Amino acid sequence: AFSEGITGLKYIKKMPPDLVVLDLGLPTMGGETVCTEIKKAYADLPVIILTAKGTTTDIVKGLNLGADDYVAKPFESDVLLARIKARLRENTNNNSILKIADLELDTKTLEVKRNKKLIKLTPQEFKLLEYMMNNRGRVLTRDIILNRIWLYSTEIETRVVDVYVGYLRKKIDNGHKKKLIHSVRGFGYMLKE
Repeated sequence: AFSEGITGLKYIKKMPPDLVVLDLGLPTMGGETVCTEIKKAYADLPVIILTAKGTTTDIVKGLNLGADDYVAKPFESDVLLARIKARLRENTNNNSILKIADLELDTKTLEVKRNKKLIKLTPQEFKLLEYMMNNRGRVLTRDIILNRIWLYSTEIETRVVDVYVGYLRKKIDNGHKKKLIHSVRGFGYMLKE
């Protein structure tokens, strides 16, 4: 949790969460600006706005900023928790098949296909590819990947990310004109068309 907009936005850009609960009344950078910046960087990241302003005009304005839900204060914590769970469930249910270009990943059958040809991946490679596909178009640093895929252990070095991205490249990009896994020099990796 962050009590000011600038700090929260920096953290979100460094390590995107699964969902953001955002109070519009933040100091230094207002919640409306934070919401707009989050949606510019991460269009699919669910944002729930909390605010004391509960008029229809305020709700419409918040939703038009890109927020996925709007909760007016005062509220019951059970209601907020239920809305958070619903947004997270909605996000995962909508994404049973992830697709970018001719690459498909099915989270239910655990199958990966490129140009309709089945590709065998190890469980760790699958998790990495799924994470990259859920964050397509975003630069993912080695530290972020380590934290999300390997739950970051001090025994694991960031080099392991390079090794696994190399494995994925061989299985996903080799033999295809269009490369999907890109290195972003000095930062990390990005999956994009």
